[in-house]
Amino acid sequence: MTAIDARPEAATALTFPPGFRWGAATAAYQIEGAAREDGRTPSIWDTFSHTPGKVRNGDTGDIAADHFHRMPEDVALMSGLGLTDYRLSVSWPRVQPTGRGPALQKGLDFYRSLVDELLGKGIRPVLTLYHWDLPQELEDAGGWPVRETAERFADYTAIVAGALGDRVPTWTTLNEPWCSAFLGYAEGVHAPGRAEPTAALRAAHHLNLAHGRAVGVLRDLLPSTAEVSLTLNLAAVRPLTRSAADLDAARRIDALANRVFLDPVFHGSYPQDLLDDTAALTDWHFVRDGDLAAISRPLDSLGLNYYTPTVVAVGTSAIPSAWPGAEKHARFVAAPGPRTAMDWPVDAGGLHEILTRLRAELPDVPILITENGAAYDDYRDPSGDVHDPERISYLRAHLAAVHRAIAEGADIRGFFLWSLLDNFEWAYGYSKRFGMVHVDFASQQRTLKDSARWYAEVIRAGGLPAGGDEEAPAAR
Repeated sequence: MTAIDARPEAATALTFPPGFRWGAATAAYQIEGAAREDGRTPSIWDTFSHTPGKVRNGDTGDIAADHFHRMPEDVALMSGLGLTDYRLSVSWPRVQPTGRGPALQKGLDFYRSLVDELLGKGIRPVLTLYHWDLPQELEDAGGWPVRETAERFADYTAIVAGALGDRVPTWTTLNEPWCSAFLGYAEGVHAPGRAEPTAALRAAHHLNLAHGRAVGVLRDLLPSTAEVSLTLNLAAVRPLTRSAADLDAARRIDALANRVFLDPVFHGSYPQDLLDDTAALTDWHFVRDGDLAAISRPLDSLGLNYYTPTVVAVGTSAIPSAWPGAEKHARFVAAPGPRTAMDWPVDAGGLHEILTRLRAELPDVPILITENGAAYDDYRDPSGDVHDPERISYLRAHLAAVHRAIAEGADIRGFFLWSLLDNFEWAYGYSKRFGMVHVDFASQQRTLKDSARWYAEVIRAGGLPAGGDEEAPAAR
């Protein structure tokens, strides 16, 4: 492993509160590999990635970053960087093949070993139960649009909580249910690749219900000190102008991006304007008595994933089908500014906007920034180094936005960089690199990027260095 030099002489411009949690995040299918080992069965992403034309270059997660076999090495990297926390996800089909029946102990043993390795290095595990790898057999039975999948998720939650509940202090039910519902079942660009807008709305509700069922299970099985959370990719939705038409377009997108999850989880109801906007697609009869009470069980924190803002105007074109009920009323507009390799505008102000909104709407709910980062066209130069000043600039701006929100009264407890490693970036395959650690996928060699050394310095200092100096500490 590359050692990292400390720079204790560097002044700190923006200091974060004592105990602030400095982490990094990954997802099982994106890094683990070992897709057919120890009894693991296919997930929807195995099926999707092996379907011609679905993933760029025909890439799959069969090997990914080979974390399954290199886990101790990766945890050592985390320790060397000084991470206080690591956000991981559990592969559902690795621990409960087909999504039904008893646990697979070999699969659980991998996560037991991972958690023990983390704790042995003084790193707190933050466990996500679902990061999009639904067992394929449950999809064959209808997937998230059917109610039974939520009940199966509760059973799976009990298995994982029973195995790891004594050692994992923070539990997240779902990661970005918006992507699961709307990219997977409406636009079809994510697994399982279905383009059925009404099914997507059913999926959104059953994902909410799965979250609620899981919270109930976790409260029953975990120690009272455990933190139970949900991670949402909330959008900073901006109207292009202040015209009534643009404001209404933004309202429609906000309902589908944000309030379809925030309102039932924290207020026990779906927004009436969402029900009205989607009335031509469904009457929401799948919401049964007792569902909203289950969905709105109290949480200990909310995870927020943020990458880029969303600008909306009235119109009938240039909007993907991931927005059922809004296609004839709204269109997306490219925001100004520099762009990442994903062609996403860089705008840390959007993160501050969302944090300000959450402080106003949910003043008693602590926030964790569970994903923030950027993809750039990183490469190893002839000396073997990976220089990524754009990523450092991105991170610095977004951490400054977090610091500003804290200074204004927001209760933000931690920041998790996406991602620890370059990985399988869903439908983009291996063509996009989000990691602060470069992975040569042919050799699986890990190389710290400049951003990793910079982040390590931020962690050691407890805040951002003064002067905006993007130069990373030298490796030795």
